[in-house]
Order: sequence, then structure tokens, then C-alpha cells
Amino acid sequence: MAHVLMENRHGLVVDATLTHATGTAEREAALTMLFRMKGRHRITMAADKACDTAEFVAALRDICVTPHVAQNNANRRSAIDGRTTRHPGYAVSMRIKKRIEEVFGWAKTSGNLRKARYRGQDRVGCNFTLTAGV
Repeated sequence: MAHVLMENRHGLVVDATLTHATGTAEREAALTMLFRMKGRHRITMAADKACDTAEFVAALRDICVTPHVAQNNANRRSAIDGRTTRHPGYAVSMRIKKRIEEVFGWAKTSGNLRKARYRGQDRVGCNFTLTAGV
């Protein structure tokens, strides 16, 4: 699976990584990329409903990252509560988070990553990182 960390204000790719596809790969890659960021100022991270778990939200809060994760209320209680959703920045993050899909769309069409040209996680990861422009 390819993962990208994007800066929301300008839509620039900050970090990219490639992992084996597991049920928790997206959340683990997000935490890894956030740990690699320089500086420890408060930031926000927008994510889809798959990241709405209590463990992931708690891990983000532990490293001073505000979780702007889409709420998953389908037959369960969301880990995102009113202290996050009440701010206008949460609604903005929910609108802007679709911008990340443009990175993957560009990588498939212009970056020729619709089908992997190499074999092995290291080689495909290097090709993806170069295509993402990190």
C-alpha cells in the first residue's frame, strides 16, 4: 500500500511510504510518517473513517496531533468527540482531505504507477517516493 502525508494548505506532499497491505497498515504508516516530521508544534491530521479507532486517536493525541478523522458512527461509537468536531477547522479538514486522492490519481496517470514496474517493496517504494516528489 502506498501512503502519503500531505500539507493541507498548499497540497504539497511532505512524506511518502510504502507498506505491506494489512488491516492496520494505514494507521501504522500515518504514525510513522508523523514521527519523522521535524518540530513538535501542534498540527492536525485528516483521515478517513478507517482511522476512527480509540487506539489511533489516543496515539495521535499523545504526540500532540489533533485528529481530524471522519466519524464512523455505523453501529458503534466514534472515537472522535465534541472537543474536536465543534471547531470550524474540523469541517475545513473534512472538505480538504479529498485532495490527497489527487496525488494518487496523478501518480497513476502521469507517474506511470498504475502497474508496478519493479518487484520488491524497496524498489517499488523508491519509485513511489520519486514519483510523489518527496
